[in-house]
Amino acid sequence: MIAQKLPITAMLTLFSFLLMILVSIPLGIWTARKEGGVLDRSLTVINQIFMSVPPFLLGVACTYIFGVGLRIFVPGQFVSYTQSWPKFLVYLIFPAISIGISRIAMTVKMLRSSILDEMNKDYIRTAFSRGRTRADALKHHALRNAIIPVIAFLAVTAAELVAGSIVVEQVFPVPGVGRLLLASIGSRDFPVAQAVVVLLAAWVVVVNFIADVLYQYMDPRIRIQ
Repeated sequence: MIAQKLPITAMLTLFSFLLMILVSIPLGIWTARKEGGVLDRSLTVINQIFMSVPPFLLGVACTYIFGVGLRIFVPGQFVSYTQSWPKFLVYLIFPAISIGISRIAMTVKMLRSSILDEMNKDYIRTAFSRGRTRADALKHHALRNAIIPVIAFLAVTAAELVAGSIVVEQVFPVPGVGRLLLASIGSRDFPVAQAVVVLLAAWVVVVNFIADVLYQYMDPRIRIQ
């Protein structure tokens, strides 16, 4: 039963994670470079709004705007990957957006703060004294150090995306592991519920292990001898 549902939830989580990385990292760097500007202040306000909106509410909004209004997809329907891969991917886009928007806002804010903190340190002032421009100092010195705490946040977020998919799968008719978990709890099918919980716990362990490996790659100072 889990094997039938797992690819759907895995693809939904992967979509959300890729969306978060592709949008938040360039946007976080850009806002740090444009600190104090009108667009930076406007984006900060937008970030605060999106961070406070829960995924299920974004799912309802996406269904109303893109399903009912623009008719890009049919609300209440879902096409499995066994039927059509292109349609399957289309029906996963808006659940992924619903899960990822709030995480994107959090990652942008954290990366911006981390970059600005690094740009005020002594080694960046030394780079300036050697003729480096602000853009060069950010690219060649500050960014690598600033992104290390962001990796920790991304690891935690990758684990949380599965929980977010459980919520969004109830808004969109996505037959993933989340719907299976809630259905098994409702029907008191404890072996299935226990198996899903163990799977989610294993995912958290794997993601944190990958984050530890990335720490050592990004920052040689914390490598374990």
